[in-house]
Amino acid sequence: MATLFVTATPIGNLEDITLRALKVLREEAAVIFCEDTRVTKKLLAAYAIRTPLRSLHAHSSARRIDEALRHLREGKHIAYVTDAGTPAISDPGAALVRAVRAEGYAVCTIPGPSALTAALSVSGIADPVFVFYGFLPHKKGRAALLREVAASARTAVLYESPHRITKTLAALASLCPDRQVVVARELTKRFEEVLTGTPAEILRRMEADPRHTRGEFVVVVEKPHGR
Repeated sequence: MATLFVTATPIGNLEDITLRALKVLREEAAVIFCEDTRVTKKLLAAYAIRTPLRSLHAHSSARRIDEALRHLREGKHIAYVTDAGTPAISDPGAALVRAVRAEGYAVCTIPGPSALTAALSVSGIADPVFVFYGFLPHKKGRAALLREVAASARTAVLYESPHRITKTLAALASLCPDRQVVVARELTKRFEEVLTGTPAEILRRMEADPRHTRGEFVVVVEKPHGR
């Protein structure tokens, strides 16, 4: 049966791709649909993969999903990748998966890197239960979600950009000053860094050295002690 392979790709270090992912992208998929062809071309070039690319992202029209379905109807396997990590986890892909399943075709996961699990694995937080917020909205609803994180009895995990990381830490310092926080920056890349402490402590380190504010961030807010 023609299959959609939902394929995880590196979140930074290109050597983190799996052997299975390389085989799918090189040999099994007739076409690779991706979030941004410019980004995926770099990965494919590193491994001499020449499979055709087509863009399919969060703002793609329904015609692009129809194009993917057409390949499946022709009996061809297709792959879907995002710019980094596992598709459909705070990344595009869910709409494509739903459409493929609705048509009765197989959907197969090719697991691999994820910034969420990578950050938790180096956080030192031993909590098997957590709430994942993904990227917080830029404006509407942002303050309410930060209040929810601060009030939660569970460990909270969220993604943040370099443009808003200090504002997020400042908000957490006001809302939950005693909670322990882990900020993982540029995971698997050259300047990977993990900062721990209260929100105010980490904020002071960032303000003292702007290099700490560069890159992409995963923020882990540990649950309150005693809960």
